[in-house]
Amino acid sequence: MTSLNRITHPLYAITDSAQYHDQKLYRIVDALLDGGCQLLQYRDKSTDHARRQREARHLAQLCQQYGAALIINDDVQLARQCGAQGVHLGQSDTRLPEARRQLGNDAIIGVTCHASLTLAQRAANNGASYLAFGRFFSSHTKPGAMPATLDILSAARERWPTLPTVAIGGIGLHNAGQMLQAGADYTAICHDAFHSANPREFASSFHSLLATVPPRVSVSFTSSGATES
Repeated sequence: MTSLNRITHPLYAITDSAQYHDQKLYRIVDALLDGGCQLLQYRDKSTDHARRQREARHLAQLCQQYGAALIINDDVQLARQCGAQGVHLGQSDTRLPEARRQLGNDAIIGVTCHASLTLAQRAANNGASYLAFGRFFSSHTKPGAMPATLDILSAARERWPTLPTVAIGGIGLHNAGQMLQAGADYTAICHDAFHSANPREFASSFHSLLATVPPRVSVSFTSSGATES
């Protein structure tokens, strides 16, 4: 298992399942991972279960090759089948305690909290591995998602200093630094990552952003939750 305390690269790439499948998907993911990306989410809302299993297994192999973590969007069963490191859960998906029961204490389980510290508190109480907030800007992937402000990132960092946060929604290289400076540990990016002319260079460019971000306490996860180290 690849735990979040080993993931220092701020890019959290989310696959664009609407346009990229199989070999084209693999080529872009390989380039992103080669550029330094350590966190990948496989997001595919289709009902093509055979393709989803095939792609998830291949992406799991690529992530293992690069020492990265694969997170499956919503689907706990698929995460188990492909050997992913965890799942990302929305508010209407599998409950976190049930996902934890199925995937184990070492699994990375993130939760969408929109723009709500109340939802974040519930996720934290249930043992979430990270809290995801957004959208912060106009989003190609979820244009109708409720907006969030940068204040929620700083508030979350103050309230949960050892619990990683993810910013999502309309983020690219041009504004990712704002998210990190406000308190996010990772910036979830779909459109700009998968539509980049050079995905490897896109991922590599995120290294320069780290110099502008204050250090955060390192985090490790045990069966009893997050602890500082």
